[in-house]
This record gives sequence, structure tokens and C-alpha cells, in this order.
Amino acid sequence: MKITNIKTWLCDAYRTNFAFVKIETDSGIVGYGESSIGQFEHAILGMFKDLERKIIGLDPRDVDKILHDLNRDSFWRGGPVLSSALSGIDMALWDIKGKLWGEPIWQLLGGKMRDKVSCYANAWFVGAKTPEEFAAKAKVAMQGGWKALKWDPFGSCYRDISTSELDRSLACVAAVREAVGKGVDLMIECHGRFNLESATRIAHGLEEFDVMWMEEPLFPELQYTMPDLRRKINVPLATGERIYNKYQAMDFIKQGYADFIQPDASKVGIVDMRAIASMAEASGIGFCPHNPMGPLTNAVTLHIAASTPNFFLLETMINDVPWRTELSDEQIFVEEGEMLVPNKPGIGITLREEGLEKHPYKSHSLRHYRGDLTAIRPEGAKEWFTRNSNTYGK
Repeated sequence: MKITNIKTWLCDAYRTNFAFVKIETDSGIVGYGESSIGQFEHAILGMFKDLERKIIGLDPRDVDKILHDLNRDSFWRGGPVLSSALSGIDMALWDIKGKLWGEPIWQLLGGKMRDKVSCYANAWFVGAKTPEEFAAKAKVAMQGGWKALKWDPFGSCYRDISTSELDRSLACVAAVREAVGKGVDLMIECHGRFNLESATRIAHGLEEFDVMWMEEPLFPELQYTMPDLRRKINVPLATGERIYNKYQAMDFIKQGYADFIQPDASKVGIVDMRAIASMAEASGIGFCPHNPMGPLTNAVTLHIAASTPNFFLLETMINDVPWRTELSDEQIFVEEGEMLVPNKPGIGITLREEGLEKHPYKSHSLRHYRGDLTAIRPEGAKEWFTRNSNTYGK
């Protein structure tokens, strides 16, 4: 069995572009992967072009060897572009192996620890600007069965936060907490935007709301100060979506950066996600994958969550562009804030190439600092999953 060709796409997703890869083999079995990076997506296609010549002719069943050698033979290792491309290849190779053996990926990773994966909701706040609007939308999300909500209440703040800005942000948190009560967990997203002094003040302000965690409070360049922040505050910290491999994760864990680690399968791949989960388990750190991208990353992360003993919570974008259903045959079921683990061979999703080509790349800029942070969906955005599981697995 040999790899004969790879094919790639960039597909508009309104706030970003999804990056997909297809690996073809001489047996007729194909595998799909996702390398969505959020920005600079053309660099991913360039990386695939460079890696293509190295994998054509290889046996796709040799997953670890292929990934090891591709990384070894890259002089400039690490970074989001190489790691995202390798992650897409990683997914596609596991997809091929699962289809070859007629088993879902979770089975190849050791079997199921759970049939349902606990999730926390993101994107429930689309369009909200005032505390009252956030509170109203939080109630709707709670009524939809979501038991944990994450959002960024900090507007366009960057580096420093004034007293008035902090008061406005905490008023938003207070309004949501009052709306949903104590029965719903709250996660506060910072998007890596603050310095140590501001993050410390924010954390002290959050203490009264009993939040599950404060996420990415510091600039990525200031990660080395995370242990200092932890010593100063009483709010749990989560970070790790900008980790690109198990080596970075080891430093994260040894230095005590946070209470929860959040690697992203589209940046890390299945092999290193499992390694990171094992390191986290041995260190008593919660494993909560970052998961805001497309259908393949979501499904792959479900396989990882299903087979990982110390998995805790999965991020879930509870709505998406209305054309998401055109991109693949994705069929995911949700019950009361939990996703059911897929049972089809491989990843369990086939891309619809005509749908991908119907929604080509569009340029999108980062919105965190320009005042439209919650404008992440177009008109017509909707749930992309199914709530009725009566026909699940049939």
C-alpha cells in the first residue's frame, strides 16, 4: 500500500478559512485531514507542496515513522505552519488506517473510555455587546442543554486594562453568572492579550464569580511568567492552544504554567495529542482540547477524547456558517451538552469536494482588537450538529 497523491483546499468559514488535505493511495482508500491555522493559510498550502514529494510512495500505515521523519528532516522544526501541515497528514494517515481495518480511530487508540464527551459552549454569544445581551444569550444556551460557557468579555483591550474597562468586563461576567446561576460553569477567555499586571487584576476581580478557569491571560511571549501569575491569584488557569508539539507541552507541564492544558489537534496531530494527554495525566493537569475549527478537527478530537482516560472537557462551537453542511457528510449528535462518540471507520467523515470548491478562500483579519469581537458568524448561522440521537449508529 503506497501513497500516490495529495490534494488540498482552503475553504471560507467567515471568520477564518478551513484548510483540508486528502491523501490518496494505490489501494483506492483515501484519508482526510485538517490543518486549519486561523491565519496565513496560504503558507499551509505551500508547506503541503514541500512535503508532498517526501511522502509520495510511502506506506500510509507507517504513521509514526512518517511523522517522525518529516519532522526530523525539517531543519526549522516547530512553529504553527509545519506543525499544522503535519497534523493534517497525521489525521489523514489515521483515517486511512481506520478504514483499512474497518474500525474508528478511537478503537485503534486503545478503545473507548466513554460513549459521550462532555463539552463547553463557545460562540453562544454571537452579536452580543452589552452585559444584558450576553446574559440573554447565555440563558438561551443554558436552555439548549449547555452546562458550561466560555467567552471573552474584554472588548478590544490590549496589554493594559483601565479601571473602567475592567469594571465593564466584570459587569458582563456578573450578568452572565446571574442569568445562568451556579449550575453552569463559566470560562473566561483572554485570547493572550494582557501583561502580567493586568492579568493579575482581572483574576482578582473574577474570584467572586467562581469561574472554572481564566484562559490564555498573558501574551504568548510572556508564557514564562505564568507560574508567577498562578502564585498571585486564586483562579484556575488554562492555556496551551499555541503548543505545537509534545516537547513544548513538556516545558509547559514542568514549569507549572496552568491547571488545564488545551492542545489543538489541527496544530498538534493525533500522535502528539495522545502524548500530551499522558504527560498531563501523570502531572495531575486537566486535559481540555482546544477545538474551534472545522468538521475533521472536531471529529478527530472526539476520537481522542473518547479514548483518553484523563479527558475533561471539549470546546464546542455551537453554531457555524450555514454552508458547513455542504463541506462534508459530518453527522454528529449532541445530547444535553455532550457529544456522542462517532462509530464509523477512520475519522468517520468524507469531504464533499464540490462543496469545498463552492466556498473558496477569502481573506479575514484578526478581530480581537478592532471592536467586533463577537461578530464571528454571518447571517443564517445555525447549529451544525443533530440533537435527536434516535438513529445514531444506524
